[in-house]
Amino acid sequence: MTDDHKMGRGGGGDDDGSDENKLIAERRLKLADLRAQGPAFPNDFRRDALAGQLQDSFGERDAAWLEANPTPVKVGGRIMFKRLMGRASFAKIADRTGQIQLYLQQETLGAAYEAFKGFDVGDIIGASGVLFRTKTGELSIWVEKLAFLAKALLPLPEKWHGLTDIELRYRQRYLDLIANEESRRVFVTRARIIKELRKAFEARGYVEVETPMMHPIAGGATARPFVTHHNTLDIDLYLRIAPELYLKRLTVGGLDRVYEINRNFRNEGISTQHNPEFTMLEFYEAYSNYRDLMDFNEELFAGLAKSIAGSTLVKYGEIELDFGRFERLTMREAITKHWPAEAGPAPTPAELAAPGGPRGATERYNAWAKRTGAPYAVSKGTLTDGEWTGLLFETVAEDKLIQPTFLYDFPTEISPLSKQKPQDPSLTERFELYIAGMEIANGFSELNDPAEQERRFLAQIARGGDEMPKQLDVDYIRALCHGLPPTAGEGIGIDRLTMVLTNSQSVRDVILFPLLRPEAQGGAAAAGKSE
Repeated sequence: MTDDHKMGRGGGGDDDGSDENKLIAERRLKLADLRAQGPAFPNDFRRDALAGQLQDSFGERDAAWLEANPTPVKVGGRIMFKRLMGRASFAKIADRTGQIQLYLQQETLGAAYEAFKGFDVGDIIGASGVLFRTKTGELSIWVEKLAFLAKALLPLPEKWHGLTDIELRYRQRYLDLIANEESRRVFVTRARIIKELRKAFEARGYVEVETPMMHPIAGGATARPFVTHHNTLDIDLYLRIAPELYLKRLTVGGLDRVYEINRNFRNEGISTQHNPEFTMLEFYEAYSNYRDLMDFNEELFAGLAKSIAGSTLVKYGEIELDFGRFERLTMREAITKHWPAEAGPAPTPAELAAPGGPRGATERYNAWAKRTGAPYAVSKGTLTDGEWTGLLFETVAEDKLIQPTFLYDFPTEISPLSKQKPQDPSLTERFELYIAGMEIANGFSELNDPAEQERRFLAQIARGGDEMPKQLDVDYIRALCHGLPPTAGEGIGIDRLTMVLTNSQSVRDVILFPLLRPEAQGGAAAAGKSE
């Protein structure tokens, strides 16, 4: 059996952990007694009811009705509250749907009641009995049989009724889910969001697929990849940045409405909006263009808001987002609209389109930013006019796009997979959807000219840098040579979308196990060691 001190810290107690170690030692002794009596972790109890379902079905029934209509139930869950009162006691147990109160009486349970006195908050139990309402009016179960199912050796944190330690919530998500009903609600809502998205795409005739997570060539987006090595083939592989190039291969093959919901990996920073491992919905629809997808997005997101929030008006922080209205701005128009008045006259879209215009506007903005301490547009190396435009947008306007806004007509230099606008080859038929200052989706009319695609890939490779592809994806070019029909495609970030629809201010609040720095050794690190 593991020494008591190796169990680590789980919550309250003195700074040296002595109080908690004493509690852990007591629980271990109780477990030893259980083992001596028979199976300590039995698996022969089957419940037939859930707490939330009982509250929904019988919450309006009064005491007289419940007495006249005896309803036997079997429930199971974690003890969250326990109060001993001599020959009768109360407890509350929690399952995935909520909590239900138990009433336990020595006269009814006999030896099982004596055993219950030794149960701890956090233990898992099963109870059989009938529904009734207490004198205070609370729906409860009069317990007739009691089963002990699993021992909690570590006590819940002292503030289990509202776990507030942010790092502990992320590192030990199981405690967060036990303690915080709101956290459970967020992740249940996340599952509903994905379910509703699948329903919408199935209704439009899409086929759901799975494509490789390890790629021989890093591509499909501009980002730094994670690198791994396959021993048998003796080749380096890249965790996928995006599934785009594989999904478009499928479109070439005749799956002309295809989507995937899965993980992407980008070896980049961590913030309230970024996690290196994230979930993306990516889809492609043949015989459509980027304007068709913007129209579809308005319908999709309005319907999703109604299903999840009950309205197209969604509260996010201190603002109310309106999913019933979407603004559309070109990238140049967004810069002009959100140009700081103190920085001098805003550049016009025509000025930004002129040779050297975006660089000149950036220099004017930076001169003001240096004087005032405003965010500064930092260039990386020699930039093209299109790259200057993108940099200026990110600095001046990106975080100002609060209400649902489509930003469209991106410079060709920063859109290597997008089809160019016939009337202006310096721009592409690309859009991004911004909500609450965050990019939620990115879509475009797909480039399906194999010669032009090869030229752009080679230009990216020549430019170099950690985020650029290192070699040409010859097979993708070969696929395009077989003919990709006119197609529009898009990626939607599930994590950020969940943030918006659950009023969560950090992406870590909507990812069950976000990436964190390694935990300091000792203490809690040893808590999971088995006996």
